[in-house]
Amino acid sequence: MSRHARLTVFARAALLGMATLVAPHAAAQPGLVKPPDIAARGYTLMDADTMQVLAERDGDLPLPPASLTKIMTSFVAASELEAGRISLSDVVPVSVNAWSTPGSRMFIREGTEVSLENLLHGVIIQSGNDASVAVAEYIAGAEDAFANMMNDHAAQLGMANTHFANSTGLPNTAQHSTARDMALLTRALIQRFPEHYAIYSERQFKYNDIEQPNRNRLLWRDRTVDGVKTGHTGAAGYCLVASAKRDGMRLISAVMGADSDAIRVRETQKLLQYGFRYFETRQLYDAEATLKAAEVWYGEADEVAVGVPQAIFATIQRGRYEDLEATLDLPSALEAPIAAGEELGELRVMLDDELVAAAPLIAKDTVAESGFFSRMFEGVVLFFKEFIG
Repeated sequence: MSRHARLTVFARAALLGMATLVAPHAAAQPGLVKPPDIAARGYTLMDADTMQVLAERDGDLPLPPASLTKIMTSFVAASELEAGRISLSDVVPVSVNAWSTPGSRMFIREGTEVSLENLLHGVIIQSGNDASVAVAEYIAGAEDAFANMMNDHAAQLGMANTHFANSTGLPNTAQHSTARDMALLTRALIQRFPEHYAIYSERQFKYNDIEQPNRNRLLWRDRTVDGVKTGHTGAAGYCLVASAKRDGMRLISAVMGADSDAIRVRETQKLLQYGFRYFETRQLYDAEATLKAAEVWYGEADEVAVGVPQAIFATIQRGRYEDLEATLDLPSALEAPIAAGEELGELRVMLDDELVAAAPLIAKDTVAESGFFSRMFEGVVLFFKEFIG
């Protein structure tokens, strides 16, 4: 049995569902068009399925996040909703502290009660600082305690260069994030809480007889954009995290520190257009697919179906799909017993000399050990087979 089973990706019958992406920058692919110049202090363009960074400058530079902070505020709320500790129908009392918070407002009134569902719409659509503080106080008792929850979630998501000090994004020297961290957060929000993320696509929200539009103007300019959030302070400049989906491919753009609202919108459009025009994301393998029937020794079955634990995607330069080459790296002799889900080897997908995706190869079935005499006979056969080989 050959140690390596090789195949071209485009020839497979099972090309269908979460990637284990290894190559961090598709821009390393030869012949790729250079990303556009972006007028911002830091930016990142990321594929949502593979986490492939398609374009970036100073993506890890800590910057004031302004109201991009509210993406994490809503993420924490969505996590608490999922855990069942709060409900959208909960009635939240509005404190003097929340009511008096400066900056953008939902216009809630001190001493009243507002449903959590309305408050979350106020946080996301109207970018209400008053709503953000009310949500923080309701979930954690105080805004500083809520900031601790935000930082716990940031650590879990791998946001290595982020620290939150409040729920609003109002200026605070201890609060900072990066374009890449904001893209990571947005990806997690979209994938884990799609129903909650749907609020980000709503164009306006009315509360207290005051209707306010969503501040993300790309919702009107590009029908493929369905989020996410703007931010602005004097220190942060103009920021915009946006996400769009075209032909099954979702991109996330994070632009921080632009000089105006018009510039952040324009530069975001440039990034999204670049990503969709020059890249494609393909689902290479379905988690249900059998990639190989591997020979088994000392087992009650002679073969075991081998596959991947989750579907595999790759983001590559457009026109290069048929150049992908996959390697199934398995031991020369698999021996029973084998448990379903047991890791047996590794799948690697290459483009030229670059590793673009990798995943463990697992057994899809259980193979029990055969009887004593059968194992003894096969042991002799295997010995001579390996000796001759």
